[in-house]
Amino acid sequence: MTLDQIIALVVLIVVVGVMIHGRLRSDVVALSGAAALLLFGVVRPVEVQGAFASPAIMALAGLFVIAYAMELSGLLAWLIRKAKGMTRVFGRHAVWIVIGLCGSVGGFLNNTPVVVLAAPVVRDMALSLGLSPKRFLMPLSYAVIMGGLLTLIGTSTNLLVSDMARNTGQPVFSLFEITGVGLCIATVGGLYLYFIGSRVLEKTAARDEAEMAARREAEEAGKGGKRSLLSSFRLPWLMEQRASPGGSGDAVLGNVDLYERGAERPLELKRALASLAVFVAVVVASAFGLAPIAASAFAGAVALILMRVITAEEAYAGLRPEILLLVAGMVVIGSSLEVTGLAQAGADALIDVIRPYGPWAALFVFYGVTLFATDILSNATVAVLFSPIAVAIAAALGVDARPFLVAVMMAASAAFATPFSYQTNVLVYQMGNYSYMDFVKVGLPLNLITWATGMAAIPIFFPF
Repeated sequence: MTLDQIIALVVLIVVVGVMIHGRLRSDVVALSGAAALLLFGVVRPVEVQGAFASPAIMALAGLFVIAYAMELSGLLAWLIRKAKGMTRVFGRHAVWIVIGLCGSVGGFLNNTPVVVLAAPVVRDMALSLGLSPKRFLMPLSYAVIMGGLLTLIGTSTNLLVSDMARNTGQPVFSLFEITGVGLCIATVGGLYLYFIGSRVLEKTAARDEAEMAARREAEEAGKGGKRSLLSSFRLPWLMEQRASPGGSGDAVLGNVDLYERGAERPLELKRALASLAVFVAVVVASAFGLAPIAASAFAGAVALILMRVITAEEAYAGLRPEILLLVAGMVVIGSSLEVTGLAQAGADALIDVIRPYGPWAALFVFYGVTLFATDILSNATVAVLFSPIAVAIAAALGVDARPFLVAVMMAASAAFATPFSYQTNVLVYQMGNYSYMDFVKVGLPLNLITWATGMAAIPIFFPF
């Protein structure tokens, strides 16, 4: 190994280790790794500059501003509140309808604010039916994650993989290019959650529901029974958050008022319609090839400011710099793997094992390795590590790189087996008072099912 390869590998191991440890913010860790690579001369300033000015960063920044405008207008909160009224007609099925709607929204908006707004509504819907929120909060997170697989802008991971593909000479992905595969995985995963996962969670929730029934019988009618039920699931969560140590999750979870204020935000009709119109225009422009997603999202964000739908200060507040800087830092680290030849070396080692079995077997193993890594590492880390390896494997096998890049997108977002592998999992883990093993029991089979579905769907939509 060359000195640059050794430095790049050490930086990668340290960054991954610190992220797993979780005591420091992920964006700070990624930027520290990028700074170290720059200081040691492994990457050049022009490569760092390119990472911070990449199309993925521009697209994410614009989309964050547009989504924040929609959130401030009260549009998303209004839609979720309206859906809550369906419990009187459809009972517990109404909760699943809301979960499905939130999953479809996850294909176009950032996952975390969708779950932040929907989680308290789903919780209250469950409690109004005398059911434990444990039945539904975990499926809500999983549904929104799978919804992010439907489009290129559904999650920052998809944009990052597309950007990494561009860096290796591959064409970028279009907005709906991955929709076929994502829809197959989301459909099969949703059916599993409804018919099988719900039964597993039913057993987990049985004890809570027994306690709720006993409390309801003990209380006198008209003395705030529902409030008592709500507090049993809200207050423990708030106390845990106020007592929790500083870590990478606190950047997202620290402001507990988001749960209450976000869900109760009033609808401002003119603001909501304007932000929705701009969002639709951005999606249409990208879908029909009128402009790249980075250009259309950036233009849409600026248009909202010029139209006075959102102020410049509000736009800056909605930029989510912790995510943008995390992505940029990880792009720099990913570039170091490429320029030093480490990615090619890793691909060669993997190819030596799987070459005799053909491209389908290579895709199967590669998807599984990526999926396993996703439950340990952050999505951005997995995207950066495996995107260049995907291209190298495809080149060695003499096939198109597209199937392997799509496998990275799908597997890097299919983080179901642990509560700490995805931000939305952390949110519902705290709010629903789940145990770690609850996620293993429901999420691990979901990982395997989505893996099998992805292996069936990817070669159909993206032939070798």
